[in-house]
Amino acid sequence: MNKISAKWMLVLLTLFFLFQASSAMAMIKGIYISQATMENPSQVKYLISRAKKVGIHTFVVDLERTSPAYEKSIKLIKESGISYVARIIIFPNNGGTANLVHSQAYWEKRYRLAQKALNLGADQIQLDYIRYNPKHGGSAQNAKDIFKIISWFKSKVGVPLQVDVFGIASFGPSKYIGQDIVLFSKGVDAICPMVYPSHFEPYKVHAVTPYETVYKSLASIRKQFNNKPLPFKLIPYIELSNYRYPLSRAKKLNYIYAQIQAAENANADGWYVWSPQNYYDNLFQVLETRKVR
Repeated sequence: MNKISAKWMLVLLTLFFLFQASSAMAMIKGIYISQATMENPSQVKYLISRAKKVGIHTFVVDLERTSPAYEKSIKLIKESGISYVARIIIFPNNGGTANLVHSQAYWEKRYRLAQKALNLGADQIQLDYIRYNPKHGGSAQNAKDIFKIISWFKSKVGVPLQVDVFGIASFGPSKYIGQDIVLFSKGVDAICPMVYPSHFEPYKVHAVTPYETVYKSLASIRKQFNNKPLPFKLIPYIELSNYRYPLSRAKKLNYIYAQIQAAENANADGWYVWSPQNYYDNLFQVLETRKVR
């Protein structure tokens, strides 16, 4: 090989590895951290250590109230270089009533939590349970009402805004709970569909086909935009285990890996993993032993 060819080969190899590295860095990898865990800084420190070793660089952190222990945990997260996304529940208890949805005084109350998170250094705000109670009754107006709240938050937070939606909204507007991804896309920076296989029926089918469930859900979101580039980041929530369908530990590892592969193959911008108790050792093992992007 002559010197010129060798030089160009080196350039091409360098560009290839840079592309691979930038692609891996661009993939958002996060886990959910509960309020209870945040009250235990030693547990947070453990999660930070394990997460960083496997390439997880985002924590989605609940905020219901602050305390010295909570603020210490936030400081640990910030000092570690992990991105801090504050999760704010808008309508607890399965969604909002008409009175709450239309009450700006109530919005202000929930916004005060977001403001606390921003004061603690939140890099982004994530709105969850931002929907009508399904008993409210179906109407196209429901999504417009919810979008008004999203737009109001977007005008105030000053950082990227994420919104969680039910998995059913992946397949089109959900008129009862008022979630419409196409409409919401006009006012958010990221949409996080909760495409948990345990939440789809028939659950016994979806429990054993996690890859197909997640992939089809994300592909259906793209179909809502005519398969054109999405105007927001798509970061699905996947689940650590299936509470409706007991699995052996080996099958749990496969279950986690299948969902991650589905998100990556569907060209999502990343993924968040949900565990109510924040026991992520199975996830860490998957990321340590199996190939992910």
